[in-house]
Amino acid sequence: MLESGKYEKFIRFIYRFFIGSTVGLILLILAVNFNFLWLFGGMPSLQELENPKSQMASLIISEDGQEIGKYFRENRNPLSFEELPDNVVNTLISTEDARYTTHSGIDIRSMFRVLFSFGTSGGGSTISQQLAKNLFHTRSMEFGEDDPLYMGLLMKIDGVRTVVAKVKEWILAIRLERRYTKQEILAMYLNEVSFGNNAFGIQVACKTYFQKELKDISLTEAATLIGLLQNPSLYDPRIRPEKTLERRNVVLGQLAKYEFITQEDLPKLQAEDLNLHYRVENQNTGAAPYFREAIRQQVLSALKELNKDRPEDQQLNLYTSGLRIYTSIDSRMQKYADESVKEHMRAEQKLFYDHWRGRNPWVNEEMKEIKGFLKDAMRRTQRYRDLMAAYNNDEFKVWEELRRPIKMTVFTWDGDKDTTLSPMDSLNYYKRILNCGMMAMDPTNGHVKAWVGGINYKYFKFDHISQSKRQPGSTFKPFVYGAAIENEIVTPCDALVDEPVTFGEEDGLSGGTWTPQNSDGKYSYQNMKLRRAMGLSINTISAKLMKQLGPAKVAEFAHKCGIESSLHEVPSLCLGASEVSLMEQVAGYSTMANGGERIDPILVLRITDKVGNVLKEYSPPVKAVIKPETAYLMTYMLQGAIQEPGGTAEGLKRTSIVAGNEIGAKTGTTSNYSDGWFMGVTQKIVAGVWVGGDDRSIHFRSLALGQGAKMAMPAYAKFMEKVYADQTLAIEGYRKMPFTKPENFTFDLTCLGRSASADSTAIVDP
Repeated sequence: MLESGKYEKFIRFIYRFFIGSTVGLILLILAVNFNFLWLFGGMPSLQELENPKSQMASLIISEDGQEIGKYFRENRNPLSFEELPDNVVNTLISTEDARYTTHSGIDIRSMFRVLFSFGTSGGGSTISQQLAKNLFHTRSMEFGEDDPLYMGLLMKIDGVRTVVAKVKEWILAIRLERRYTKQEILAMYLNEVSFGNNAFGIQVACKTYFQKELKDISLTEAATLIGLLQNPSLYDPRIRPEKTLERRNVVLGQLAKYEFITQEDLPKLQAEDLNLHYRVENQNTGAAPYFREAIRQQVLSALKELNKDRPEDQQLNLYTSGLRIYTSIDSRMQKYADESVKEHMRAEQKLFYDHWRGRNPWVNEEMKEIKGFLKDAMRRTQRYRDLMAAYNNDEFKVWEELRRPIKMTVFTWDGDKDTTLSPMDSLNYYKRILNCGMMAMDPTNGHVKAWVGGINYKYFKFDHISQSKRQPGSTFKPFVYGAAIENEIVTPCDALVDEPVTFGEEDGLSGGTWTPQNSDGKYSYQNMKLRRAMGLSINTISAKLMKQLGPAKVAEFAHKCGIESSLHEVPSLCLGASEVSLMEQVAGYSTMANGGERIDPILVLRITDKVGNVLKEYSPPVKAVIKPETAYLMTYMLQGAIQEPGGTAEGLKRTSIVAGNEIGAKTGTTSNYSDGWFMGVTQKIVAGVWVGGDDRSIHFRSLALGQGAKMAMPAYAKFMEKVYADQTLAIEGYRKMPFTKPENFTFDLTCLGRSASADSTAIVDP
């Protein structure tokens, strides 16, 4: 009887405990749900559940539909359920929530399993619960960051916060299940969850760890990624590949357990290597990094305007709003431009090193080394200023610090190199490296097709297309010739004598005189047609035209075409003495190629929100700025650099791009060979290339090596060869073709019946 009484008491205890626990749990759930006495914090609203906040990367898309980069804080690229491969879905369910399709947000069996094992048998959270945790940050103080109402008094107590958070996840999981389908929840989870290394969402993770699109992922790769979800830090394949492999094989075992794979296939799959191809995306990686930075400011400015009339909770953010930025860049041309610059500059740098072997390349106008060059350069750096502040202007200690070797990674043409250098040694190394800018544009619509602002964005952030301004040298001469033709002072059939031209006070010089020389310091005293003179880049002929026109008319013509920088209205403008950007040069030449109609370069076509609504479109106006006849005559003149014997771009004949094509060209070389320029013009592509040192005092010592035809033209030739070889671009119109002749064009380009001597009398020789 006693034994029986004890048994009955135990049963009653268990019964009461169960009833009490159940009632207590129900009361806890109700208290949390309704935020009893404001102790537990509020819950996300219906609107927040239907539109959960999630940081989404903004995508940069090329004109040919390729993703070329992102702006993000959390790198996330969402997919729909239909885009998720079956092997990913099956792997996730078998590993994280085997009864996912049968429960309604909470798996009671898993909860009791965890309860009776005291947590030793793994977690009991369903996928829906995990989604709630990730969407609303229920396990951290972040839960209350966006809305303080989420954070109740009890949520500030560590142990209690975990219990309350778990209850909130139960409630949120059930609510999510009521508002979304199972498929939608799976997609939301896989888009939201972190895979480590700033890879949010399965699509980004696939690219980060395997350099693949998700649709191409293998079963073992899917198992690797799903395995990371348990603990991305612990199973980081970069740091602990053996643990990653171990975890992956556990996941494969789950697939076999639930019969997504056979037991016979399991050992073979578990024996496979991880086959990682890790590359984390950041601002330094991906296509067109200089271009991405160039458009960033443009997009930020657009968003500032768009946000003026938007409510606070609907503000657009470049890094979190999942915008789609459609650009003018062509991914194929960008690739060819990148390749061409790399191929050419690798060879050019080797040539430069050989040229200066045993000597320092920083020299003055007399080609003598500049003493103290590196020290002066260091004094202009932020590092020097910071050290001076840290050491209370004690220069001895500062220079001591700057000469102390430290470990660093430096740029080489063979890839990043780990080494040990002092900051002074590092400066010495980088000052010897030549840089480059290359831009290509379709003159018919203003779309910028390729943008290479430098040789390596990671190490050289300065953009030599839009940020840099240098003297264009002879590549400015077409604006001088164009102004003379536009003002009907000369025609391409006219001839002038190659002889000294002197400018004095009557020409705007303040004291003294100036007599420009040809590049070789000689004068031929030959009567030379203008097309040939421009093709051979004869300085005296440009000077004669400047003397007749005056600098103001030349500057006016250049500004009309697209040069926006201030131009010094002095005689030396005829030789390109005023600084301009490569972008301006390309824009100016494009006006000539486009029949005299100016279209400013277009980088961004439109911006949409994450669901495709157009937020802003860009359509710059088309302005007729010069006569169509002048524009066409200038394309004819520009072809002289290739076609005239001895033309500065005659070397292009040795390439495949000239035959069956009409190409205009102009080379440019500045004083002391500090800058090498090349401009190439066709009906559909205008491209410009600049090559030089970041410091003007760093350059070659001879015209043979330092001229634009050697420093810049080869990169253009390589680029155009690649473009013309691409049949997909040819189909889109980027192929060999003649320039478009204006209607009613009557000028006889053969110059038959014209007397050079008679024509030249139109010019008053100085």
